[in-house]
Amino acid sequence: MAAEQVLIDLDEHGHEPVERSGITQRNVANSRKTLLQLVAAFVIGVVLGGIGVGELRDSRAQRERSTVVALVALPESGYSGGSNSRGTVRLNGQLTMINTGPAPITIRAVHAERLGVQVRAIGQARQVRPGGIGQILVDLQLDCSTAFQPEPLSMRFSVETEDKRLREVRYPVALVGSAWQEDALLMCEPRLDS
Repeated sequence: MAAEQVLIDLDEHGHEPVERSGITQRNVANSRKTLLQLVAAFVIGVVLGGIGVGELRDSRAQRERSTVVALVALPESGYSGGSNSRGTVRLNGQLTMINTGPAPITIRAVHAERLGVQVRAIGQARQVRPGGIGQILVDLQLDCSTAFQPEPLSMRFSVETEDKRLREVRYPVALVGSAWQEDALLMCEPRLDS
């Protein structure tokens, strides 16, 4: 008996057993289904990741805005009495504050001190919305001869920001030509009682 050589023609289809052909078609269908699921999962991951990064960026920007403190302080007349003792005038005044920042702030304390000048808040904390104006009562102690120097007075503000943290902010306030100077000079002038 001669050995027969078996040739397999790869160009012909349909010579596989029926059982094997069905398994191959199921494997191909499962592979396609798995590939589509992986592609869908990847696309969903990219979309959710993009949304997450955008939210994180927005959240960070909001946190940064809530920590910004920008204000303007102006001395206002609020004269409600005072005293003159040996060239030192003590009186009550008002400090008007304008919140120029992007978030609401609460002014907790105001303090300033230099040669001949002491200022401290005597009123309660004041919340000021963005673009809003608030006023705080202050106690002023001014030396008639040295208080009104040309350089501004550096005032310290203890401010609570929207994130509930206290921050210290400084702002220069010009005393020369202010309502506080006018009120103090009226009391500094010597009286002619006799």
